[in-house]
Amino acid sequence: MIGIDEQKTLIRREVKTRKAAQSTEMYYVASKLILSKLELLPEFQKAETVLAYWSIAGEVFTHDFVRKWSKIKKILLPSVEGDLMFIKAYSNDKQLIAGDIYAIPEPDGPRFTDYNLIDFAIIPGIAFDRYNNRLGRGKAYYDRFLKTLSAYKTGVCFDFQSFDVIPADVFDIKMDCVITEVN
Repeated sequence: MIGIDEQKTLIRREVKTRKAAQSTEMYYVASKLILSKLELLPEFQKAETVLAYWSIAGEVFTHDFVRKWSKIKKILLPSVEGDLMFIKAYSNDKQLIAGDIYAIPEPDGPRFTDYNLIDFAIIPGIAFDRYNNRLGRGKAYYDRFLKTLSAYKTGVCFDFQSFDVIPADVFDIKMDCVITEVN
């Protein structure tokens, strides 16, 4: 029997292989479908303040979504400093700077600290299961941050990132729902 860390490593490798097989066209088509389903959720529709993310290669593409909804709702994006994730308000692309870790674009400006105002959170992941468990990249940035939120948490991923069961421990934060292009 292999341990939980080894199981997570195997799933991460499997998803990496599956991502490599996805065409660029399907990447954008599936991303658009996933986010259009998300927009129909009542929890999203009534939300005023939304935690989103600025996608990197392989994640559900969110750039156009963030731009669109920032005109209507307060959109927050992650900012990583050391081992901690903070959030900052997005206003436009010109305000984005390369983050300290992985150079992922993040808003320049003050930290947003009024977490109780966040109504809805859009969360990326390497894999999700039918029990709404999430497998991240392994640094636990989101898990440490999400335990402070009472917002409705929606995982977004491509269908090939969905598994029946993924290993989860007490530190892994479950989603309220998970959306793929298929479900």
